[in-house]
Amino acid sequence: MTVEVHSLGCRLNLSESEDLRALLGAADDLVIINSCAVTSEAVRQTRQTIRRARKARPDARLIVTGCAAEVERGMLGAMPEVDGLVPNTAKLDPRSWNVPAIGAPRERRAYTRGFVQVQNGCDHACTFCVIPQGRGPSRSRSLPDVLQDVAVHLDAGANEIVLTGVDLTSWGSDLPGSPGLGILCEAILARFPSLPRLRLSSIDGAEVDGTLFDLLAGETRVMPHVHLSLQHGHNLILKRMKRRHTRADAISLVERLRARRPNIAIGADLMPGFPTEDEGAHAANLSIIEELEIVHGHVFPFSPRPGTPAARMPQVDPALIKARAAELREKAASVRARWLAAQQDKPLWVLAEKGGTGHAENFAPVRLPQGTRPGALIRVTPTRVVEGILEA
Repeated sequence: MTVEVHSLGCRLNLSESEDLRALLGAADDLVIINSCAVTSEAVRQTRQTIRRARKARPDARLIVTGCAAEVERGMLGAMPEVDGLVPNTAKLDPRSWNVPAIGAPRERRAYTRGFVQVQNGCDHACTFCVIPQGRGPSRSRSLPDVLQDVAVHLDAGANEIVLTGVDLTSWGSDLPGSPGLGILCEAILARFPSLPRLRLSSIDGAEVDGTLFDLLAGETRVMPHVHLSLQHGHNLILKRMKRRHTRADAISLVERLRARRPNIAIGADLMPGFPTEDEGAHAANLSIIEELEIVHGHVFPFSPRPGTPAARMPQVDPALIKARAAELREKAASVRARWLAAQQDKPLWVLAEKGGTGHAENFAPVRLPQGTRPGALIRVTPTRVVEGILEA
């Protein structure tokens, strides 16, 4: 059998997993677990995936890479199912896999959207985050390399490019002249005038400069969908997290975007149960969902990660964290349901995907007519919402 790659965690891992498939497509009987370590739950899922993969292919060589291969090296290396670990920073080096040095992988399977990694690592020191341990310092890919990767995806039939990175909005800070992410987006749009849709993965609102703001607020080919690395809605908790924005900063950014682009959809990461979080802080976290109208909410409960300052702070009871996470998800679901209902009877351009569904410009999920070709851009006017999906 050829190489099999299991990708866990972020979109950056998804992009790198595609690179691995292209790089190692001719490898003999190899299973790769591209792991995640962002939370203790992510590590548990990594271990579970390892066990399942070994059971399914008992004779294959099973190798683990990704963030958990760095952060939880001792634990994963001791698992009897694991044959070896490849450092996260070396996963795309052919020498790590004992394959011919063919250079950076360029051939990819055809997908409806292409995930393009433009940056890796992080220079910030959020007190809860273990990812810098797994990914290292911030490193930007050069503009020519990014443009080449975009071209490969477009040649494979992608109608949407998604830019990904650990700290996406820091792109360019380590390159000559320190260009910002907005400059990169402008270059992509100029180089590929036929590209219909450019989307950004999670961004740090504190790093949105004027060029990027103008693109998000007014460029029709940049999708009206912003996912903020928000984390919390209470200023003291944000300070203890060592985030670089306040609640007011986040509100101001969203208000200014909506003033220019009223249909923009807001997503955000929210963390319940950060150490010292009291009822007042939790209430602020709940209320930010309504105030920003967060319609794509990602709630991930705090879990102490090894070697982080937050692991040494006074912890919140796990049962209380679970209850607060449920409240946040309930609030986010309520706001999302109201937003989806408001999308009815509005024409939307939808990128068709496998399984008969797709996503609109604002990332609303839409069920499409039977037989719609994956990868097609189709105009749809939904008339109802069924189980959280818009339908015509």
